[in-house]
Amino acid sequence: MIGRIRGELLEKQPPMVLVEACGVGYEVWVPMSSIYQLSDIGQEVILYTHFVVREDIQQLYGFATKSDRRLFQELIKVNGIGAKMALAILSGMDGSTLVKCIESQDHDLLCTVPGIGKKTAERIIIEIKDKINKLALELDALTTGNLNLNKKVNVQQSGVSNQTETMYQQSAIIHQALDALEALGYKRKEAEKYVHKVKSQADTVEALIRLALQATQK
Repeated sequence: MIGRIRGELLEKQPPMVLVEACGVGYEVWVPMSSIYQLSDIGQEVILYTHFVVREDIQQLYGFATKSDRRLFQELIKVNGIGAKMALAILSGMDGSTLVKCIESQDHDLLCTVPGIGKKTAERIIIEIKDKINKLALELDALTTGNLNLNKKVNVQQSGVSNQTETMYQQSAIIHQALDALEALGYKRKEAEKYVHKVKSQADTVEALIRLALQATQK
Protein backbone atom coordinates (compact mmCIF):
# COMPACT_ATOMS: atom_id res chain seq x y z
CA MET A 1 0.00 0.00 0.00
CA ILE A 2 1.30 3.45 -0.94
CA GLY A 3 0.48 5.74 1.97
CA ARG A 4 2.45 8.88 1.13
CA ILE A 5 4.40 10.39 -1.75
CA ARG A 6 7.04 13.07 -1.38
CA GLY A 7 8.61 14.42 -4.54
CA GLU A 8 8.74 17.07 -7.25
CA LEU A 9 5.51 18.32 -8.76
CA LEU A 10 6.01 17.93 -12.52
CA GLU A 11 2.54 18.62 -13.91
CA LYS A 12 -0.88 19.88 -12.88
CA GLN A 13 -3.77 18.76 -15.02
CA PRO A 14 -6.65 19.04 -12.52
CA PRO A 15 -7.90 16.84 -11.06
CA MET A 16 -4.70 14.88 -11.79
CA VAL A 17 -1.10 15.73 -10.97
CA LEU A 18 2.21 14.10 -11.84
CA VAL A 19 4.72 13.73 -9.01
CA GLU A 20 8.25 12.36 -9.46
CA ALA A 21 9.61 10.45 -6.47
CA CYS A 22 12.91 8.53 -6.64
CA GLY A 23 12.91 8.70 -10.42
CA VAL A 24 9.35 7.39 -10.81
CA GLY A 25 6.51 9.61 -12.03
CA TYR A 26 3.22 8.95 -10.26
CA GLU A 27 -0.09 10.04 -11.73
CA VAL A 28 -2.25 10.97 -8.75
CA TRP A 29 -5.90 11.97 -8.73
CA VAL A 30 -6.32 14.86 -6.31
CA PRO A 31 -9.50 16.71 -5.21
CA MET A 32 -9.54 20.41 -5.99
CA SER A 33 -9.61 21.23 -2.27
CA SER A 34 -6.10 19.72 -2.08
CA ILE A 35 -4.87 21.03 -5.45
CA TYR A 36 -5.52 24.58 -4.21
CA GLN A 37 -2.89 23.93 -1.52
CA LEU A 38 -0.15 22.50 -3.73
CA SER A 39 3.14 24.18 -4.50
CA ASP A 40 4.21 25.56 -7.86
CA ILE A 41 5.40 23.28 -10.64
CA GLY A 42 8.97 22.19 -9.91
CA GLN A 43 8.56 22.45 -6.14
CA GLU A 44 8.40 19.65 -3.60
CA VAL A 45 5.02 18.33 -2.54
CA ILE A 46 3.78 15.78 -0.02
CA LEU A 47 0.58 13.87 -0.72
CA TYR A 48 -1.13 11.39 1.59
CA THR A 49 -2.40 8.66 -0.68
CA HIS A 50 -5.02 5.96 -1.04
CA PHE A 51 -4.55 3.23 -3.65
CA VAL A 52 -7.70 1.96 -5.36
CA VAL A 53 -7.54 -1.38 -7.16
CA ARG A 54 -10.36 -2.72 -9.31
CA GLU A 55 -10.52 -5.45 -11.90
CA ASP A 56 -10.23 -2.97 -14.76
CA ILE A 57 -8.09 -0.19 -13.29
CA GLN A 58 -5.62 0.86 -10.61
CA GLN A 59 -5.59 4.49 -9.50
CA LEU A 60 -3.75 6.46 -6.86
CA TYR A 61 -5.61 9.24 -5.03
CA GLY A 62 -3.72 11.92 -3.14
CA PHE A 63 -4.57 14.52 -0.51
CA ALA A 64 -2.81 17.52 0.95
CA THR A 65 -3.80 16.48 4.48
CA LYS A 66 -4.38 13.24 6.36
CA SER A 67 -7.80 14.50 7.36
CA ASP A 68 -8.97 14.80 3.75
CA ARG A 69 -7.72 11.29 3.06
CA ARG A 70 -9.66 10.08 6.11
CA LEU A 71 -12.85 11.67 4.82
CA PHE A 72 -12.29 10.17 1.38
CA GLN A 73 -11.91 6.73 2.95
CA GLU A 74 -15.17 7.16 4.86
CA LEU A 75 -17.01 8.35 1.76
CA ILE A 76 -16.05 5.35 -0.36
CA LYS A 77 -17.42 3.06 2.37
CA VAL A 78 -20.89 4.49 1.72
CA ASN A 79 -23.00 2.24 -0.48
CA GLY A 80 -23.05 3.62 -4.03
CA ILE A 81 -20.19 6.10 -3.55
CA GLY A 82 -17.14 5.27 -5.61
CA ALA A 83 -13.73 6.92 -5.65
CA LYS A 84 -14.66 9.27 -8.52
CA MET A 85 -17.74 10.57 -6.72
CA ALA A 86 -15.83 10.94 -3.44
CA LEU A 87 -13.23 12.96 -5.36
CA ALA A 88 -15.99 15.19 -6.75
CA ILE A 89 -17.45 15.75 -3.26
CA LEU A 90 -14.07 16.81 -1.83
CA SER A 91 -13.52 19.03 -4.86
CA GLY A 92 -16.78 20.88 -4.30
CA MET A 93 -16.12 21.48 -0.59
CA ASP A 94 -13.23 21.18 1.83
CA GLY A 95 -13.17 18.69 4.69
CA SER A 96 -14.50 21.03 7.37
CA THR A 97 -17.39 22.11 5.13
CA LEU A 98 -18.26 18.47 4.44
CA VAL A 99 -18.32 17.70 8.17
CA LYS A 100 -20.61 20.68 8.82
CA CYS A 101 -22.77 19.64 5.89
CA ILE A 102 -23.27 16.19 7.39
CA GLU A 103 -23.80 17.57 10.91
CA SER A 104 -26.50 19.96 9.69
CA GLN A 105 -27.94 17.36 7.29
CA ASP A 106 -27.62 19.78 4.38
CA HIS A 107 -28.94 17.59 1.56
CA ASP A 108 -29.13 20.50 -0.87
CA LEU A 109 -25.39 21.23 -0.71
CA LEU A 110 -24.50 17.58 -1.31
CA CYS A 111 -26.90 17.50 -4.26
CA THR A 112 -24.85 20.19 -6.03
CA VAL A 113 -22.19 17.52 -6.67
CA PRO A 114 -22.76 15.86 -10.07
CA GLY A 115 -24.27 12.39 -9.76
CA ILE A 116 -25.63 12.92 -6.25
CA GLY A 117 -29.38 13.00 -5.92
CA LYS A 118 -31.50 13.37 -2.80
CA LYS A 119 -31.46 9.65 -1.97
CA THR A 120 -27.68 9.43 -2.30
CA ALA A 121 -27.23 12.57 -0.19
CA GLU A 122 -29.47 11.07 2.50
CA ARG A 123 -27.48 7.84 2.42
CA ILE A 124 -24.18 9.71 2.87
CA ILE A 125 -25.55 11.62 5.86
CA ILE A 126 -27.13 8.55 7.46
CA GLU A 127 -24.05 6.34 7.07
CA ILE A 128 -21.51 8.93 8.21
CA LYS A 129 -23.37 11.03 10.80
CA ASP A 130 -22.82 8.49 13.59
CA LYS A 131 -19.08 8.77 13.03
CA ILE A 132 -19.04 12.54 12.70
CA ASN A 133 -18.03 13.40 16.28
CA LYS A 134 -15.06 11.07 16.07
CA LEU A 135 -14.19 12.39 12.61
CA ALA A 136 -14.38 16.00 13.79
CA LEU A 137 -11.93 15.23 16.59
CA GLU A 138 -9.61 13.47 14.16
CA LEU A 139 -9.73 16.41 11.76
CA ASP A 140 -8.57 18.69 14.56
CA ALA A 141 -5.87 16.26 15.70
CA LEU A 142 -4.39 15.21 12.38
CA THR A 143 -1.40 17.15 11.14
CA THR A 144 -2.19 19.43 8.25
CA GLY A 145 0.38 20.34 5.64
CA ASN A 146 0.17 23.94 4.49
CA LEU A 147 1.73 24.14 1.05
CA ASN A 148 2.08 27.19 -1.16
CA LEU A 149 -0.73 27.95 -3.57
CA ASN A 150 0.02 27.94 -7.26
CA LYS A 151 -0.06 31.58 -8.25
CA LYS A 152 0.70 31.59 -11.96
CA VAL A 153 0.13 29.64 -15.14
CA ASN A 154 3.41 29.53 -17.06
CA VAL A 155 2.99 30.14 -20.76
CA GLN A 156 6.08 30.53 -22.94
CA GLN A 157 5.58 31.67 -26.50
CA SER A 158 8.32 33.79 -28.03
CA GLY A 159 7.66 36.42 -30.68
CA VAL A 160 4.05 37.18 -29.77
CA SER A 161 2.51 40.35 -28.41
CA ASN A 162 1.45 40.69 -24.81
CA GLN A 163 -2.15 40.86 -25.95
CA THR A 164 -1.88 37.62 -27.93
CA GLU A 165 -0.10 35.92 -25.03
CA THR A 166 -2.84 37.03 -22.64
CA MET A 167 -5.52 35.65 -24.97
CA TYR A 168 -3.60 32.38 -25.21
CA GLN A 169 -3.37 32.16 -21.44
CA GLN A 170 -7.07 32.83 -20.96
CA SER A 171 -8.02 30.22 -23.56
CA ALA A 172 -5.69 27.62 -22.01
CA ILE A 173 -7.06 28.33 -18.52
CA ILE A 174 -10.67 27.96 -19.69
CA HIS A 175 -10.01 24.68 -21.54
CA GLN A 176 -8.14 23.18 -18.58
CA ALA A 177 -10.92 24.22 -16.21
CA LEU A 178 -13.57 22.67 -18.48
CA ASP A 179 -11.60 19.42 -18.72
CA ALA A 180 -11.23 19.32 -14.94
CA LEU A 181 -14.95 19.81 -14.33
CA GLU A 182 -15.75 17.08 -16.86
CA ALA A 183 -13.36 14.74 -15.05
CA LEU A 184 -15.27 15.52 -11.85
CA GLY A 185 -18.54 14.42 -13.43
CA TYR A 186 -20.02 17.60 -14.90
CA LYS A 187 -21.43 17.52 -18.41
CA ARG A 188 -19.61 19.72 -20.92
CA LYS A 189 -22.48 22.16 -21.42
CA GLU A 190 -22.99 22.44 -17.66
CA ALA A 191 -19.27 23.04 -17.13
CA GLU A 192 -19.23 25.70 -19.84
CA LYS A 193 -22.17 27.47 -18.19
CA TYR A 194 -20.40 27.85 -14.85
CA VAL A 195 -16.93 28.54 -16.24
CA HIS A 196 -18.06 31.30 -18.59
CA LYS A 197 -20.10 32.82 -15.79
CA VAL A 198 -17.01 33.45 -13.65
CA LYS A 199 -14.11 33.45 -16.14
CA SER A 200 -13.55 37.21 -15.85
CA GLN A 201 -12.84 36.84 -12.13
CA ALA A 202 -9.94 34.35 -12.36
CA ASP A 203 -6.42 34.35 -13.80
CA THR A 204 -5.34 30.80 -12.92
CA VAL A 205 -6.82 27.38 -13.61
CA GLU A 206 -7.23 26.62 -9.91
CA ALA A 207 -8.99 29.93 -9.24
CA LEU A 208 -11.36 29.43 -12.18
CA ILE A 209 -12.27 25.90 -11.08
CA ARG A 210 -12.82 27.09 -7.51
CA LEU A 211 -15.17 29.88 -8.63
CA ALA A 212 -17.01 27.58 -11.04
CA LEU A 213 -17.56 25.01 -8.29
CA GLN A 214 -18.80 27.74 -5.97
CA ALA A 215 -21.21 28.87 -8.69
CA THR A 216 -22.75 25.39 -8.83
CA GLN A 217 -23.80 25.80 -5.20
CA LYS A 218 -25.76 29.01 -5.75
